[in-house]
Amino acid sequence: MTKVLILGAHGQIAQLARQQLLANTDAQLVLFLRNANRLTVQDANREQMIDGDAGNQADLEKAMTGVSVVYANLAGRNIEAQAKAVVAAMKATNVKRLIWISTLGIYDEVPGAYGKWNHQMLDDGYLPTYAAAAKVIATSELDYTIIRPAWLDDKDEIDYEITHRHDIFKGTEVSRKSVAAEVVRLIQSPNEAIGDSLGLNKPNTDGDKPAWY
Repeated sequence: MTKVLILGAHGQIAQLARQQLLANTDAQLVLFLRNANRLTVQDANREQMIDGDAGNQADLEKAMTGVSVVYANLAGRNIEAQAKAVVAAMKATNVKRLIWISTLGIYDEVPGAYGKWNHQMLDDGYLPTYAAAAKVIATSELDYTIIRPAWLDDKDEIDYEITHRHDIFKGTEVSRKSVAAEVVRLIQSPNEAIGDSLGLNKPNTDGDKPAWY
């Protein structure tokens, strides 16, 4: 049976992935977050809650006992340090499979006016920091998949397409529910997209910026 460690379990995408995993799989879930009282265990037979710091290797190692997949839904200025701690903890506990949420634009793969707009919106150190974290993951020798979503919305839909590491990014937006669905798909298909970086977008949303912005 698959046991999934969700790092940053309070995040919006993480909570959607959690619901989909509970509803559509028999996976065991370890919910890892700061201030764990922000969440409530929904299924005592399948969920475990751990209060910890994703930048602390010792905290991470304790949470990885018996885990087969790590899904990292982390964010913030210290994302590179968190990436290093996650990689070190996984190597120390011999956990190989990692699904890592990043952002579009870390490879300068977003074309045209939308790419310029994206850089302007995120040009405060955000993209270089996330790019550095993704490089830590990509050079880790783990069985990783990086996910780079387009700009996110809260539409109640699963509608997305995928581009790969060396493809030009497509579209401008995607639902959080769609990103969660891809995470769940990868958890259910553990040998798929190993060593790849997947761009996620809703089809037919090309433009200079997301339509809702």
